[in-house]
Amino acid sequence: MVSPAAAQGADGGTNIPGAVGAGLVAIGAGLGIGRIGGSAVESMARQPEMAGGIQVAMIISAALIEGFTFYAIFVCSQQNPFPG
Repeated sequence: MVSPAAAQGADGGTNIPGAVGAGLVAIGAGLGIGRIGGSAVESMARQPEMAGGIQVAMIISAALIEGFTFYAIFVCSQQNPFPG
């Protein structure tokens, strides 16, 4: 579970830029994976014989987006607007 203290910087201040960045990353990843899934289902409906290959490509693409998302959220959580 994430506690409210996770949004605070090292000096006790709130880490607003990191929180905004993490939120944008999560929204972007959700939209991207949703679009990949929708396009994959649509293309499987058009060409059912290619469903296996399309599904593999979709899973690989979603995994790459998810990996980048975790990395970007980690970077955003390490941001400190007041170095010192």
